[in-house]
Amino acid sequence: MNEQLPPGGEPMVEDPSVPGAEPQTPEGKSELKRSILGSALGNAVEWFDYGVYGYLTIFMAVNFFGSEEGDGGLGVTLTLATLALSFLVRPLGGLVLGPLGDRIGRQKVMVLTVTLMTVATGAIGLLPTLETVGILAPILLLVCRLVQGFSAGGEYGGAAVYMAEYAPDRRRGFLGSFLEFGTTVGFILAAIVCTSLITIVGEQAMMDGWWRVPFLLTVPLGLTALYIRTRLGEPQVFSEATESQEITKSPIRDVLTRHWRQILVLMGFVVLLNVAFYLILGYMPTYLSTQLGHSAAQGNWMLVAIMALMLVAIPPMGSLSDRVGRKPLLLAAAGGYAVLSVPAIMLLGIDNLFLQFVGLAVLGLLLVILVASVSSTLPALFPTAVRYTGFAIGYNFSTAFFAGPSQTFANALVESTGNVLIPGWYLAIAGVVGFVSILCMRETSQASLRHEDIPGDPGSVGFPSREWVRRNRAAADAGKALAG
Repeated sequence: MNEQLPPGGEPMVEDPSVPGAEPQTPEGKSELKRSILGSALGNAVEWFDYGVYGYLTIFMAVNFFGSEEGDGGLGVTLTLATLALSFLVRPLGGLVLGPLGDRIGRQKVMVLTVTLMTVATGAIGLLPTLETVGILAPILLLVCRLVQGFSAGGEYGGAAVYMAEYAPDRRRGFLGSFLEFGTTVGFILAAIVCTSLITIVGEQAMMDGWWRVPFLLTVPLGLTALYIRTRLGEPQVFSEATESQEITKSPIRDVLTRHWRQILVLMGFVVLLNVAFYLILGYMPTYLSTQLGHSAAQGNWMLVAIMALMLVAIPPMGSLSDRVGRKPLLLAAAGGYAVLSVPAIMLLGIDNLFLQFVGLAVLGLLLVILVASVSSTLPALFPTAVRYTGFAIGYNFSTAFFAGPSQTFANALVESTGNVLIPGWYLAIAGVVGFVSILCMRETSQASLRHEDIPGDPGSVGFPSREWVRRNRAAADAGKALAG
């Protein structure tokens, strides 16, 4: 139970009905758990799809772009380009779904996004191939990817904002980390399903049609997430803002005119976050097999092991961010990528399984630090009235034009230059961009997300200090005591 000492010296029990307070009743605790599960499971569906597409890139290249088996060139590049093109509609999804979430509510938009994602991904498993319908096959694949990209433009921002607003102030980092826990579960499921199928039925059977199975498995996962989300309510932070008429009728105009600096900060950070995410968890299976010559199964199982370790580490790292602050951890990860990415990629090219695993483990550990804090950090860059819009615009524009195409660019650059260290240099540059952006953020650990102000103290921009965490906690407690 959270307590504070008012001027009279008597302990004051925190009112659990105030947004940002810790729930005390069984009903309140159950509702918090359901909100976490609903957010995380929908996110798992999204990243299960991306993981499946990444692990099956070679088979998709053969069936939709006429690539020869084992060819890592044009067919693979076109397959990855289809994925990259789907990222270009993410900003459109953000521009439509973000403001909608700020006007009508987070939960309603989250129901819509998980429905669109499930339909689009499941449909890929039913598509005819190039051999059957010719050029129509890659066109239909692109259409499905574009629908998926549009829905993803509102999915991650909505889930992150919803979870951040629902979580108690003092545990936002820990509870918010379960959104990325869901992301990693989605990738692990994709890796296990795809690698198991390859191992059991063989690569030729995968070429002949077994590649469809992982896409079709998205349907029951998506329906489960949809069922849970239909039973969720709106976060108290958003409901309070609606009742006090803080919600704006023009969230796009307001966020672009009043909070454009926050959008730029978010975009810079997302360059690092998603370049690391897509290159390590999305592109690595293709890179290890087509560029370094490792067997597909060996590279996939190494990534499964790395992701399993990440899964264990994400919640404790999120909890640590609640205690020491978000910025110290994020700066350490960004600096690590700037310095260690190229050496780690070099280890992957050595003919030694242990050293290859070490290289992947270094990249995975740095990624854990990033993802454990992201869903509690990025929503806190904006006030409640434009939180969904600001997140969706900044996140999706950065992803579409900088991070999303990273797999395609990396593969094309390796092919054209013959330099297999390109992914490492890509990650190092992203690390520098991310480091600068993190310095420009406020420290928001334990800060309240209520009201019209940007969370956190303006003085916390720059290098981090635990003093800002203590100040955030004191200000949030004082606000809840006043409201109670």
